[in-house]
Amino acid sequence: MQGLIQVAGIIDRAEADMIVEEGADWLGFALRLPAGNEDLSEKDAAAIVEAIQPRNKGVIITYLTDADEIRSFCADLGVGAIQLHGDVSPAELRRLRTMAPDLYVLKSLVVKADNIDELAEVVDHSAEWVDMFITDSFNPATGAKGATGLVHDWDVSAELVRLSPKPLMLAGGLNPENIAEAVEKVRPAAVDAHTGLEDATGRKDRIKVRTFVREARGAFTRMAETDQGVVG
Repeated sequence: MQGLIQVAGIIDRAEADMIVEEGADWLGFALRLPAGNEDLSEKDAAAIVEAIQPRNKGVIITYLTDADEIRSFCADLGVGAIQLHGDVSPAELRRLRTMAPDLYVLKSLVVKADNIDELAEVVDHSAEWVDMFITDSFNPATGAKGATGLVHDWDVSAELVRLSPKPLMLAGGLNPENIAEAVEKVRPAAVDAHTGLEDATGRKDRIKVRTFVREARGAFTRMAETDQGVVG
């Protein structure tokens, strides 16, 4: 799972095809959001997921918190992975793991000004029931937890990488210009970009996606070489 690249906020089949062509691994579909401002319908998302899998993975990004609803939603869309940004309790995560043991579960860790202790507690209480954590940025002006375009304190994410027994995906304001530095500083297992790859119209820009993937791959390669050197 090391070195995985996800592009989130897919809006249609043409965008999905372009992102796959440019080398991203996972595609994230934001659905059943609190504000109801999804970029595409669930029917369209399911069709795209069917088209890109199994070579690439479709991931639902949602604020659902009930294990039964989460399992049913994933089955309906034909996805094998879900990114949970809601306040899902460890009990519900445990239920979800029991009901859907093959479902790949990512749990968000939303970085705020001074909440490292709170996030470390979430990791401690829920790591057994998830496959990967994802750190993302909080926007105090809007209350948004992700897709903010804001960079959070990477030192917090780096500390969570060290604390977590599960891999960590880094998100939050990542773009082609800062991704190499982000990987070097945080040393995550995976990265995710959304608004940092969009043009003025809100669509993903091919050159930005291509550059992001290239820079991320290069940074992951250098990280692996450094780790091998340390081990050797």
